[in-house]
Amino acid sequence: SSTLSSSSAASDVYKRQYQRRVRGSSSFPYKMVHSWGYRARTRHMFAQPFRRHGFPGVSKYLVTYKRGDYVDIKGNGAVQKGMPHKYYHGRTGIVWNVTPRAVGVAVNKRVNNRIVVKRIHVRIEHVSKSRSREEFQNRIKHIRELRTQAKKDGKTVPKELTKRLPTQPKAGEIVQRKGVVETVFPSKFEFLM
Repeated sequence: SSTLSSSSAASDVYKRQYQRRVRGSSSFPYKMVHSWGYRARTRHMFAQPFRRHGFPGVSKYLVTYKRGDYVDIKGNGAVQKGMPHKYYHGRTGIVWNVTPRAVGVAVNKRVNNRIVVKRIHVRIEHVSKSRSREEFQNRIKHIRELRTQAKKDGKTVPKELTKRLPTQPKAGEIVQRKGVVETVFPSKFEFLM
């Protein structure tokens, strides 16, 4: 009987403690904790692709970055040092500083109703050269070639060749029919009963 009374007394103590907690805190036992850590909700963002796990190869470290280069920021989950905040993952910026192991990148960030230029330092494992200006640079090169050729010939380059045009409508064509054309008319509606 002594064991029964001691166990019931212990359960009473636990009940009282529980009631005190419920009265004392509005969040206890109904709400769960909600974390807002530095890397919160990045399970898939910083995950390595399939069969691409582990440290980056040597070629990643042999890339030369110069001031003014456009770079894409992509956090590499294998390297925790010098990792950018999740906000900057997938953003493109301009290199403004080069250090032995990292690069300074200027990235535009929208804060309320304005755009602020944020200057962050990111290790080179989390950065790659951007291809966003590739098409533009190729177009400029092509226009320069056209102008040098036109200068040799003593002509001017037409404006249509230097400007980009939106996708034009497809050229019209005549479709040849196959077989006899049959005209179909709707049959008259009759109330069947």
